[in-house]
Amino acid sequence: MKRKTLVIIALFFINLFAHAQRHEIGIQLGTSNLTGDIGKTKYINPFPNSINNLANEGIPFYGAIMYRMNFNPYQSVRFRLAYNRISFDDRYAQELYRASRGLYGTNSVYEASAIFDYNFLPVNEEQKSMLSPYIFGGISGLMFNTTLEGNKFGFAIPFGAGLKYKFNYNWALFGEFMFRATNSDTLDYSDEYNLGNLNSKDWMNSMSLGLSYSFGRPPCYCQ
Repeated sequence: MKRKTLVIIALFFINLFAHAQRHEIGIQLGTSNLTGDIGKTKYINPFPNSINNLANEGIPFYGAIMYRMNFNPYQSVRFRLAYNRISFDDRYAQELYRASRGLYGTNSVYEASAIFDYNFLPVNEEQKSMLSPYIFGGISGLMFNTTLEGNKFGFAIPFGAGLKYKFNYNWALFGEFMFRATNSDTLDYSDEYNLGNLNSKDWMNSMSLGLSYSFGRPPCYCQ
């Protein structure tokens, strides 16, 4: 009797999952920038500081792979693995004290996130095409390098807004601005120089474009 009950429960949840979810996998590419104690203080700064200095700074790169689970036409949860290459350079800061100080550097930040998305229009419905703005928020785990402690772990609160365009039954394009309030003040190695306000943490932000592919049984959005 107990075994039969467990089998019925298991079949119920398998059936629920198969009919209630539509899955997406995708990639994102873009740029990331840091707002900290070294370099520019702009929160949205997606472009390199100088084309002539790319050999030293490199391109402020952002790349991610993601899996999204759509619960209904408006709400979904995505899981994301990302790589951020950030650069910071006092010489391009508007503040005179930073520009005269002249510190600069780069860092690599690895990120794993769980994010809730809310679409304002039913873009996850079974229509062939639709355009919808969306907002999102979640939590991220970070791994990055520090001068004094080597590799270090931290966390961040990612949030932002984007625009998703479903251009056929399976494929969609999306673009977004993502802001991350981190719990670290050392993404720019400011611990080495004993700089800044320890109560003010670093922000890491990105601008990206993405492509996703939907698969699996269409969800049943029953009332």
